[in-house]
Order: sequence, then C-alpha cells, then structure tokens
Amino acid sequence: MSNTEYQRLKEVVELLRDPIKGCPWDLEQTHESLLKYLQEECYEFIHSVETKNFKEMEEELGDILLQVLLHSAIAKNNGEFDIESVCKRLADKMIHRHPHVFKEGTSNLTVSEVLDNWDNLKEEEKGKKAREIDETYLFFPAITSALKIGKKTHKIGFDWDDPSQVAYKVEEEWQELKEEILPTISNKQRIQEEFGDFLFSMVQLARHIDVDPEAALRDANRKFVKRFNKMEDLMENAGVKFKEMNQKQMDVYWDQAKMMEKNGEL
Repeated sequence: MSNTEYQRLKEVVELLRDPIKGCPWDLEQTHESLLKYLQEECYEFIHSVETKNFKEMEEELGDILLQVLLHSAIAKNNGEFDIESVCKRLADKMIHRHPHVFKEGTSNLTVSEVLDNWDNLKEEEKGKKAREIDETYLFFPAITSALKIGKKTHKIGFDWDDPSQVAYKVEEEWQELKEEILPTISNKQRIQEEFGDFLFSMVQLARHIDVDPEAALRDANRKFVKRFNKMEDLMENAGVKFKEMNQKQMDVYWDQAKMMEKNGEL
C-alpha cells in the first residue's frame, strides 16, 4: 500500500468521524460498541485464509484495518492516542523483541530460541509477573485460553506424562458431567461447571495428541454445514420440507448425505 493510499484511507475515516459532515453511525461508536465488529472481522479473515480465497483475504484485512483506524480516531478525539503513536509503539516493540535482527553482533537463533527470547523480553517490558499464570491467560476465546494455560503448565512441569493419562481424566470429567445431567438433578450451575471441566480436559487431550482444538472444531463445524446443506438439497429434490418431517425421517436424508461425503460425492 502506497503512502498516498494510506493517507487517503486515513482521510476517509477522519471524514466519517467529522462532527459536522460525518456519518451519524460512525460518530456514535465507542471502543466498546466496536468490539463485536473487530471480533467478527477477524473470524471472517480466518475463514478466508482457510478457504484460500485471496480476494476475500484482501477485503477482510481492509475491514480489520478499518477497525484499527476507527479505534485510533476515537482515541485521538478523546486526547488519548492516535494511529501515528500506535504505529510508533508497534515498531519500537518489534525492534526491541527482535535483537537478533536489528542489533549487530547477535548470533543466529533457532525458532525455539527466538520464541524464548520473545517471552523473556515481553516479561521485561511489563515487569516481573507475580504469578506464573495470571489473568492475561484469560484474554482470549475460551478454547485458546485453555490451550495457552495447558502449554504454560507443561512448560513448568505441571502436566500429565502421556495422552492416555489425559484420556483417563476426560473419562472422569465425562462421568461427573453425566451424573449432573440425570433427570433427577436440575442444578444448572453444577452442570455448567462440570461441562466446563469436561471441555478443559478435552483441550488438554488435544494438546497432548498434537491437535489444534480450535482448528478441529472449525473443521467439524464446516463438515456439519456441508452435510446439512446436502441433506437440504436431497430433501428439496424429493419435494419435502423440514417442517413436514420428524427427526427419524430427516435422519434418512442425513445418512444419505453422509454416505455421499464418504464416497467423495460432495
């Protein structure tokens, strides 16, 4: 992106936020109200990468950049920071955390050594942490947080020895969850707690068998949507609709879609 295009984009955002000529919707936005859009745009970009759709990648990156510029414009209006200070802070941080690139006389490092140095420099910047696992581990989507927590406990030696031990823990948590969802019990808080324990142990099992739990779940979601759409097509071809069928009848079309997928026909 040329400086001219970058400057033009900044001017577009500034006009959207202009108190007199600006857009009423953009003028109403706050850091808090924009959060959901930032999250949505990030996931839309992830999807475009997973589907290798480069046109969409270009568009979604632009949408993410728009969110960055909007937050910076809001902060500038409030006298807090602006996009220039954001860029300066980021550039300074990248230089500081890559001494093997920007400082002369540093030796060549492996990827593992680079990551270790990154973590050490990060801690130096923020001061010595009081705890090995602090609240910053909770700043992510739940599955990512659970995975990061597990990786940290492994690093300090507080972990299971092998996947079979984790699988046993998963079974244990599953049994506890089943006990809470018996028809005679209706403690929603306890059910949610046990369900959370079960999910946490599943993420740790994924870590031990070298599976990315977020990627695995996204794959499962895509597979379900693909099968469901094929089931819907089969039903449409048969002249039937969802509201006209019960679960058992729909299962017939679901099994057909599943078989077609297995045979590579989807």
